[in-house]
Amino acid sequence: MQFPNKNLKSSDSKASSSNITPSMSQYLEIKKANPNSLLWYRMGDFYELFFADAEIASKALSIVLTKRGKHMGESIPMCGVPVARADEYLQRLIRQGYRVAVCEQLEQPQEARKRGSKAVVHRDVVRLVTPGTLTEDTLLDSKARNFLTSVFEIAGDPIRFALASLDISTGEFEVGIVGEADLNSELVRLLPGEILAVDTLVVRPDVIRTTEIISAALTPIAQATFDGVAGQRALKNYLGVSDLGGFGEFTRGELAAIGALLKYVELTQIGKRPVIRPPKRAGHDKTMIIDAASRSSLELIRNSGGDKQGTLLTAIDRTLTGPGTRELTARISTPLRDITAINKRQDAISLMVNHSKLRDNLRFELRNTPDVARAVSRLSLQRGGPRDLADVRDALNVATKCALVIEEASSSMGLPDLILTIVTDLRKPSSKLLQTLTEALVDAPPALKRDGGFIREEYNASLAEARSIKSDSRQFLILLETKYAEITGVKSLKIRHNNILGYFIEVTATGAKQLMQKPLCNLFTHRQTMANGVRFTTAELSKIEGKIASATERALALEHEIFTELTKMISAEENALSYLATALADLDCTLALAQLASEEEYVRPIVDDTFTLDIRGGRHPVVEQALRRDLLGQFIENDCCLTIAANSDKPSDFSEAEIGRIWLVTGPNMAGKSTFLRQNALIVLLAQIGSFVPAKSAHIGIVDRLFSRVGASDDIASGRSTFMVEMVETAAILNQATNHSFVILDEIGRGTSTFDGLSIAWATIEYLHDKNSCRTLFATHYHELTLLADKLAEVANVTVSVREWQDEIIFLHEIKPGTADRSYGIHVARLAGLPKPVTTRADEVLAMLEKDQISNDKISSLKDLPLFAADNEKPKKQSILLKTIRDINPNELTPRSALELIYSLKESELQERE
Repeated sequence: MQFPNKNLKSSDSKASSSNITPSMSQYLEIKKANPNSLLWYRMGDFYELFFADAEIASKALSIVLTKRGKHMGESIPMCGVPVARADEYLQRLIRQGYRVAVCEQLEQPQEARKRGSKAVVHRDVVRLVTPGTLTEDTLLDSKARNFLTSVFEIAGDPIRFALASLDISTGEFEVGIVGEADLNSELVRLLPGEILAVDTLVVRPDVIRTTEIISAALTPIAQATFDGVAGQRALKNYLGVSDLGGFGEFTRGELAAIGALLKYVELTQIGKRPVIRPPKRAGHDKTMIIDAASRSSLELIRNSGGDKQGTLLTAIDRTLTGPGTRELTARISTPLRDITAINKRQDAISLMVNHSKLRDNLRFELRNTPDVARAVSRLSLQRGGPRDLADVRDALNVATKCALVIEEASSSMGLPDLILTIVTDLRKPSSKLLQTLTEALVDAPPALKRDGGFIREEYNASLAEARSIKSDSRQFLILLETKYAEITGVKSLKIRHNNILGYFIEVTATGAKQLMQKPLCNLFTHRQTMANGVRFTTAELSKIEGKIASATERALALEHEIFTELTKMISAEENALSYLATALADLDCTLALAQLASEEEYVRPIVDDTFTLDIRGGRHPVVEQALRRDLLGQFIENDCCLTIAANSDKPSDFSEAEIGRIWLVTGPNMAGKSTFLRQNALIVLLAQIGSFVPAKSAHIGIVDRLFSRVGASDDIASGRSTFMVEMVETAAILNQATNHSFVILDEIGRGTSTFDGLSIAWATIEYLHDKNSCRTLFATHYHELTLLADKLAEVANVTVSVREWQDEIIFLHEIKPGTADRSYGIHVARLAGLPKPVTTRADEVLAMLEKDQISNDKISSLKDLPLFAADNEKPKKQSILLKTIRDINPNELTPRSALELIYSLKESELQERE
């Protein structure tokens, strides 16, 4: 299997020379086996890179490029990164698209010397690090999944694709099949870190564009790797079963995608196996489909800039843990169509909304809960440390407390199904595991095994003995220091330690003279002279040092043995711990949505299989919070009622003119049409993730596909104009929307001539009405389209209210029945800061256009307008009388002030006449 890398050049072309050191020969041999990865070659406390790898890494990491030795007469480029900061540099390389082969020393130098003085320390690649195979917390976003996704094309008509996605940091695994039109939408939903596919798919422009949008690495692999038989065999081995029947039926295409995925995992992990959960089926028959353009338009997880600011996720996220945020993200990305599953989530949230004390107690316990799924994964890959053991212990402790809190509360209330399942899963791991980990581990263990000190000495008698020897010996060192100070008469004598000399006696230069003379020179052996002192040793000190070293080595070896035993215990409980991790994430997510509903006054929506969309007092979940945060006032709530006009149960408080599946929304620029469209789409989505919604009430008939075409930009890379992008997205809607879909469309046809755009918009509405029969919000400035309400039974007109006062426009942001008579575009241009002569001239041209209703035979009136007449006019003298009248506020006038005002106006009129 090829393992491509970004901009890598082979550095083994110079390996033919025999005049190379044994170490460099070993490097070149390992590099030859990993030509498409940056090779991190372990040399003591550094990972070193050579040749082209060094040149690439030094530039990518902004580190010094130096030279070490010569090869074939040329200096060898070299750079290195300290092992202690390896994760930091690794993260930077991975984010830039590079892949790294980590080559470790597999023995100590003294072991190598046993094979001969010129023997090289045995090294080999222990791991290939790629964007989709990360496990370290330092390399991962704690709040985001990191899928490795394989894509397999299933031959036939129509073409379909099988996808298998695995997050090896948690074991989350899902498979599914999508049509060709939905492939890129599915990739955007998954947001994988790395995508595996054959060459023909990797070079497709639409796939390349999608991977660029979601910042995923695209890795080509051989067609032969997609082997369904091998995939079935590998999945059985991973799950430890002889038959997959208990996990559902998998198609040959799905098994082929699974086979390629697991083969790649084995390649990158060098045979080590991560924990994987049984694959979940991501079927479109159970979830709402949202295409890539709609996800971008609605800014669900990422905004247009690629980060989370201003997104729906950020607005509603009240989770306390990384796994909880990942679960919330997954729910937003994959809304449900299963009404039973939606109601189960709503029931759980309702319980927590109605019982705030229970909610608060559980959220208190969940604070700082560790990411147990990722800890277990690292341990299974032999990449874990003492803190991962502690994370498992602490997660078990939190799970036990949360289960107890819920069980105690259940005596006075009934528990919904989802909460009962959570409690059951929190209790799945054996209590013995928590007891053992609690007894064995210190409260705050170090990050690395090699540091030792993570096992309580009372847990193991041999460990306690070894530590006692260390402790006693160190106590003896204190006594020995006092003894030597008395013997020599040098009160400043100290026994110290460093990693080079070990333990030594240090005195000043003056004190050293006595130690170098008889009889003391027979006891003290000189070892080193420094600028600020002289160092000695004794046979007695060396003996104690040996005891300490032996005890230290013994204690560390015992701790490593215990670490292995504890890891095996955890491995035996991997399945139960997987359930526990899911339960903690579900609980955090449920509590967070309940907290959100309580804080923001969200309500429980009715979700059923009707064609109704009836939202009363709806609010935009993101804009509402932004207005409050920036002290810009209260969000104006609005109703939205899309229902079949012929229904006998249509809302009685809406007039006949307001009833229909399609609302045509007219109104001025900046009045809030786009916000109204988006808010209803987001309310529908929130309802189908099982959340409460920002409204006074809501009745949502299940939506199978959600389409949003609000705002568009050009696609320069693909040579597509804004109008072309708009038409492609509109075509997708018209070709895929069903009578269960919900569509929001804003300003269709604005990127071309008026008549072309109007014609396209008109025909689009007719098609949505007659063919798609879907619930639709259609915002437009083409006021001619409002005539369709008289022609099409399911079309109703609504408008966004404005008020004119003192030559100013006040946007009320209220949706009401009717149509807008103007767009107030020039007013918006004035607010935007266009020069006054431009807006004045625009007023003149608009007046002429409105007067003549221009057609080809009436264009002459425009020709009669002097060029830029507004600029040529002399400024008119402002009437003081008119200005005074405009400034009058009748509500503030008293009888006396009104009389005085009349006299003042009369005087102003006389002055102007003069």
